[in-house]
Amino acid sequence: MPHETPLITTIVVGLGLAFIFGALANRFRLPPIVGYLIAGVAVGPFTPGYVADQTLAPELAEIGVILLMFGVGLHFSLKDLLSVRAIAVPGAIVQIGVATLLGAGLAWLMGWTFGAGLVFGLALSVASTVVLLKALQERRLVETERGRIAVGWLIVEDLAMVLALVLLPALASLMNGGSGGDAIADPLAARFGLGLWGVLALTVAKVVAFVVFMLVVGRRVIPWILHYIAHTGSRELFRLAVLALALGVAFGAAKLFGVSLALGAFFAGMILSESELSHRAAEESLPLRDAFAVLFFVSVGMLFNPMSVVHDPLPVLATLFIILIGKSVAAFLIVIAFRHPVGTALTISASLAQIGEFSFILAELGVKLGLLPHQGQDLIVAGAMLSILANPLLFAAVGWLRPQIERRVGRAAPAAASAGESLPETAPAPAAERDEDEIPATALTDHTVLIGYGRVGSLVGQALAEKGVPYLVIEDADKTVSRLRDGKIETIVGNAAKAEILKAANLGGARRIIVAIPNAFEAGQIVEQARAVNADLDIVARAHSDAEVEHLTGLGANNVIMGEREIARGIIERVAKDGTSPAPDQQASETPAAETGADDQPSIAAEKV
Repeated sequence: MPHETPLITTIVVGLGLAFIFGALANRFRLPPIVGYLIAGVAVGPFTPGYVADQTLAPELAEIGVILLMFGVGLHFSLKDLLSVRAIAVPGAIVQIGVATLLGAGLAWLMGWTFGAGLVFGLALSVASTVVLLKALQERRLVETERGRIAVGWLIVEDLAMVLALVLLPALASLMNGGSGGDAIADPLAARFGLGLWGVLALTVAKVVAFVVFMLVVGRRVIPWILHYIAHTGSRELFRLAVLALALGVAFGAAKLFGVSLALGAFFAGMILSESELSHRAAEESLPLRDAFAVLFFVSVGMLFNPMSVVHDPLPVLATLFIILIGKSVAAFLIVIAFRHPVGTALTISASLAQIGEFSFILAELGVKLGLLPHQGQDLIVAGAMLSILANPLLFAAVGWLRPQIERRVGRAAPAAASAGESLPETAPAPAAERDEDEIPATALTDHTVLIGYGRVGSLVGQALAEKGVPYLVIEDADKTVSRLRDGKIETIVGNAAKAEILKAANLGGARRIIVAIPNAFEAGQIVEQARAVNADLDIVARAHSDAEVEHLTGLGANNVIMGEREIARGIIERVAKDGTSPAPDQQASETPAAETGADDQPSIAAEKV
């Protein structure tokens, strides 16, 4: 080739190998993440053959982190964040302290300095943004109570690491007698000669200034920009606006306020979540979000030297023990101490039992400042790689551990009661305590099961209520669930594609199931399971193409409604009725909402499902 193309080569080879190894991992019933990591090892400097650009890959991965946190912010309101502050703030601080002490202890046993132990422990204390959010999203937990706690916990960890990254140069300068670290320290701190406490105060002030700026200025400007672009009717401009805002706010937060890119993107998404366009923005950023998230795992695999496990087996195992066991036990005990259910404690423990991007940044800075030896960086990378591989197994173990722990808790409580001990008023009695995974079965029979209560589902639900048809709703969006329960509508919370959720809806005694969600792949899983449970069940689903209609019909749906076809039918009926097209004002006032397909109105703002 006449020109070098490292960027294109890195993207093509990274995504191509990630697809191949991810598909193989899925074939052997392993999480695709395992394949992505192996792809990274294959293109890394420690294996023969092609070596991807080690500067470009992490930067591409950072884009995935930004878009992922932006997407989480779109589903996460300031109210949700404040609602979990009572456990997220002290929980994250205590867990960081415990993990840092354990890491420092291991560093002391290996003969490292105090500074090396501090950096090593901090690197082991912070969870990976991408891994945690991917795990929650795959299990549809982001908008649940345990998901909000985990995300709030993650944000506190990110803030703590922002402080650590700013303070480490100043600490290195003090420990080295004033040499080293000055070139990397905050420019304002270096100019005015601020000490350690001065740097800390300056960092806190910058974070506060950023939050205030976003709440005062960002809350007005960001939604206004998207609303303006939406009214242009250009889907291309709308998608570009979403990406520009996510990346621009993240970059500006990092450069102007010293806040991490991920945290800046999260606040941008959280501010936008108050707009009615938030759902559409999430949809538009999803494809790039997934693609760049894959590149994150590839970049992690590139850093891993498989021979480190052979050369330093005991230190690697000890590091992995701190990440998987030390952090998990600390998080579990903290959540239980705040009187949350066992299932919540186990989920958060599994979510935090890994390390990632912030750990690499801390390790790189520690080596550059002369605080951390290169062996420490190797152990951190090995711990990250192995903990990410083990994370899906930990989530699988949660289902096995939970009933056993709950049985022990259940036996301990009656024993305490028989001894004359009374339970605190803030703690519910064990018999009455229900975790959010416990799904009571409905008592309805000969009823309709409505899957999804979005724009289409809500219209269907209103029609069923007006006709007096008994029905229940299966929904997993937290805000929608709250609205349904406020309206006294029976609701099962969860992903309808899961067998236990459908079982709670009593499909065997139901008359009809209406699948109103727009995702044809997930709808197909629901239709297939529903037909297997009840051969006589009337199944109605929605689709957006002829291929989706054929797919859902083949899986057992009796009727599949395609929105675009119904819109065309409504237009044709109106034209045939009047002979000519009605005037715009008349059409707008007379056309029933049902004829427009509700979800498919003629603007970008109304394209969201």
